[in-house]
Amino acid sequence: MAVTEADSGVLSKSSFWMGVAAYLVPTFAIAYVWHLVLFAPTYDALGIYRPDPIIPFGFVSMVIQGIIFSWAYPRLFPARGSATFRPGVAYGLALAVLSWSFTTLAVAAKSIMSSVPLYVLLETGFTLLQFAIVGPLIALAYRN
Repeated sequence: MAVTEADSGVLSKSSFWMGVAAYLVPTFAIAYVWHLVLFAPTYDALGIYRPDPIIPFGFVSMVIQGIIFSWAYPRLFPARGSATFRPGVAYGLALAVLSWSFTTLAVAAKSIMSSVPLYVLLETGFTLLQFAIVGPLIALAYRN
């Protein structure tokens, strides 16, 4: 197993790919169920999304995000030791704020929809759920 250095810690490739999976698997599942099953009628009523979503584009977007978020975690939390929950929650919160700024606020600002407050509410709930799960899972992938 190949390793790389990040500051004073040693990172394995398996931790990196586990971090990618820790983001990708739950994110795809949550996003699919949230947007295309549970709240599909609400999103349809908002009139914001195309009737035939291009699932591969969304999946590729998630792969890119997973690679970046997994790469960033050990560099942002190099002194985490064996802790997983606290740094994972902190990381999830930071990612949630970042994601919310460009997937919720920016979209609400520039897209035509029937109700901006409803869209913001739905996407805020999705973002909080997503990152409450993936933040700690990415941290778990990098546990020492």
